[in-house]
Amino acid sequence: MQFLVVNWDGTDAGAPARRLAVREAHLEAARKRAESGMLICGGALLDDGGEMIGSACVVEVASRAELDEWLATDPYVTGNVWQKTEITPFRRAV
Repeated sequence: MQFLVVNWDGTDAGAPARRLAVREAHLEAARKRAESGMLICGGALLDDGGEMIGSACVVEVASRAELDEWLATDPYVTGNVWQKTEITPFRRAV
């Protein structure tokens, strides 16, 4: 199953610092998931000034439960970076 996952960072003054504090751990986990084929593509959402305000990705998992488990352990979740998550079933066309 494929899903489009959009995660929004907090908007409080400490949100950018929380993101930067766990960014390398998040990227390392993302690299491993990409190598396994689970993460099809992903990246940061930016505001008009180029500042990171969230993340989006397309994933391939066996079930929604597997996706939920992944999200629960992501450093951006455990580091309190992502505050809102939108998950939509997805089918890649190309």
